[in-house]
Amino acid sequence: MIELAATVLYALAWCVGHLPWPLLRTLADGLAWLWRHLGAREARVARRNLELICGDLDEKQREALLREILRTTARQAVETLRFWTRSPARNLADIVEIHGEAAFDAALSSGRGLIVAAPHLGNWELLNQWLAHKTPLAILYRPPESRVGEAFLRRVRARAGGQVEQVRAEAAGVRTLLKRLQRGGVVGILPDQQPKAGEGEFAPFFGKPALTMTLLGRLAHRSGAQVLLAWCQRLPGSGPPRFALHLQPAPAEVAADDPVQAVAALNAALEAVVRPAFSQYQWTYKRYTLRPPGSGEENPYLDLY
Repeated sequence: MIELAATVLYALAWCVGHLPWPLLRTLADGLAWLWRHLGAREARVARRNLELICGDLDEKQREALLREILRTTARQAVETLRFWTRSPARNLADIVEIHGEAAFDAALSSGRGLIVAAPHLGNWELLNQWLAHKTPLAILYRPPESRVGEAFLRRVRARAGGQVEQVRAEAAGVRTLLKRLQRGGVVGILPDQQPKAGEGEFAPFFGKPALTMTLLGRLAHRSGAQVLLAWCQRLPGSGPPRFALHLQPAPAEVAADDPVQAVAALNAALEAVVRPAFSQYQWTYKRYTLRPPGSGEENPYLDLY
């Protein structure tokens, strides 16, 4: 029944994803409008995040930024349905600029192992397909609570082309990633997901302490693997979406033996790549739920539940 339900979900995604782009764009913009005017979860969380990190902006400026964030978030959602249900070759044609491919190729050929740190910026599902086109890799993921949702995600991501191993974020999965890196392989990690309490360290992210995974730094330190930041940034234009793919070396400090130093370097690097495309970041995510011990701060999203 789980696989059947996942198949039905895929059929629905295929139907939506194959609509003409002008219609999809209109649907996405309408969805963003509804989120804001109905006070949907996406609008409430994004607004709270802007209040937390954009204190220098007045309310009118924050609302204008909120509208843009919701618009790009909704468009990212419908773009992803297209990418999940079209051929990888067709999807990769939407990448019209690539910056830093030489650094990626050099890291692959070094044989040291490579960690691709991909923040929730632009369209990370398209980035996954580009990586799968270039090399076999393992992708760390946190499974959704729904077994049907997990079956659906595993199905659509398996269609990325190439050899992609989807590894659950648990102890056995971490060992799998380490072995792959020690053999000179490639691992993809979303480094800006809030870990569980006790599995990370606090470091500033846009001026506010955020609990940040130490896993990436530990893997890089123990394996000696190189770390590249990577993201697919949506380019401006009124036509079908086009993207610029960026790859750049992460600071050496992300692999520091001191986990506090490592996460501070990681967050600083992530913030630097997010700022130029601020509205394309996943600000609908509750990034600051857990607060530093002894700070006296409460979960800033409590009143949104």
